[in-house]
Amino acid sequence: MALPLMRKATAVWLVENTSLTFSQIANFCGLHELEVSGIADGEVASGIRGMDPITSNQLTEQEIKRCESDPNSKLELIINPATIGETKRRGPRYTPLSKRQDKPAAIAWLVKFYPDLPDSQIIKLVGTTKPTIKAIRERSHWNITNIVPTDPVLLGLCKQVELDSAIKKIDKKNSSNNSTENLTKKENLLASDNKNISSSSLEKNDLNKEEIIKNAESLFEKNENS
Repeated sequence: MALPLMRKATAVWLVENTSLTFSQIANFCGLHELEVSGIADGEVASGIRGMDPITSNQLTEQEIKRCESDPNSKLELIINPATIGETKRRGPRYTPLSKRQDKPAAIAWLVKFYPDLPDSQIIKLVGTTKPTIKAIRERSHWNITNIVPTDPVLLGLCKQVELDSAIKKIDKKNSSNNSTENLTKKENLLASDNKNISSSSLEKNDLNKEEIIKNAESLFEKNENS
């Protein structure tokens, strides 16, 4: 599904300027409904400035009004400028000198909102080093008190499609790990059940042996008495 440019900035604008439901905004921006709720409460994207999707030719006023009047309808994207002429980048990322000071803020944002994102993906997105990422994760960076987490897309350090691709990879990995864990749990439960069945059958066999021995002893006593 095509997504708007600068999804969170667009979501901020829609929350502040429309009466659309959280579900409609989340569906249009490719976010979780709880993220949109967090934006409305000021807990998420507090440092992000809203971007008007109408002036950026991604939505029309008529489309917004149509969805405001019908909470079950979905917003339709007109155009995504980020996908026009988008080609896969080859070779190492070059970051202009003017933007290099923004890297710690971008790393802090990625670590805060996507803690499962591996260092290798952060390096690809921002063009940084592992020691810098480690220092920010552990809050031991020399300038940590002045670092304000900021979306790397807003800082111009990476493109929205690149960030979306990295997030999809960790989502796919997490879902795969969950399915493996569930399968292991099922196998453990089956093994436990089989163990219980085996132990109960052994107990039955032991009881049968005891009964046979008791019966034999009683017969032997009767024969002796007679």
